[in-house]
Amino acid sequence: MSSFDLKNESDVKEYLENLGVEYRFGCYSEKKPEVCHLLGDYLEGIRKDFEKAAKVYRSNCDDYNYGKSCLKYGNYSFLGKGRASEKGDPAKAYSYYEKGCTLNDPDACLHSGLLLVSKLMPKEIPRDVSKGFELLKKSCQMNNAGACFYLSGMYISGVLKDETKREPTAAASHADETAATATAKANESQPPATNRLPASAYVVERDMEKAFEFAYKACELRNMYACANLSQMYAKGDGTARDEKKAEKFKQLALEMQDEVKKQQQLTFQQGLNPT
Repeated sequence: MSSFDLKNESDVKEYLENLGVEYRFGCYSEKKPEVCHLLGDYLEGIRKDFEKAAKVYRSNCDDYNYGKSCLKYGNYSFLGKGRASEKGDPAKAYSYYEKGCTLNDPDACLHSGLLLVSKLMPKEIPRDVSKGFELLKKSCQMNNAGACFYLSGMYISGVLKDETKREPTAAASHADETAATATAKANESQPPATNRLPASAYVVERDMEKAFEFAYKACELRNMYACANLSQMYAKGDGTARDEKKAEKFKQLALEMQDEVKKQQQLTFQQGLNPT
């Protein structure tokens, strides 16, 4: 690394060529799964050769059971990336997400769970809220903030059994039905207890205490929306004792995270601009 001047264009080019050689050797000769995944990332990010990257990710998942590569190939399959037709294959994507989850990749568990609980997914994937719920729980247990947030939303609104029937749809973007949709219902007036359906009517029964627990964990994991929900729960006394000081604390935390996101977006936008 020290022999290269990364401010020099020819040195950068040589460094990247050597990096590719190193990754290929580590993957194909030494058969190291973690290096094969890096090779996939190299082909994707540096060479922009998505077809070859897809083949590397798929092989690394199939042959070496590397969870992160299962997730990546699942993403490619869902989007149709790295394929001649560029047509997505949600069923194949789910199979790779599911395998990645069995290999304990938290993001793969999140994606496979979302595909099963969403009402907006194509008909190739039968909706199964109970199984999806368990996949999301596994993801949350592995500290995936998005999964914890989504679970909180499911407990806030509850999921009825008759809602689990597939609704016809032409196509949907991945995970369009987010937990934000579910958590928005928390602000609506809830029916009186005497009018609520029995627990047997639910796949996931409404439970504000559990919603609070998952929101708290998601907030600890730096999920901005979970912190905002947590503020509302403390303000209203939903799932926890009412506490105005904590409501304000988590409100400010959510706002701080929002500012961080805005600053990061500005930095990303300005990366390609030359200083004047």
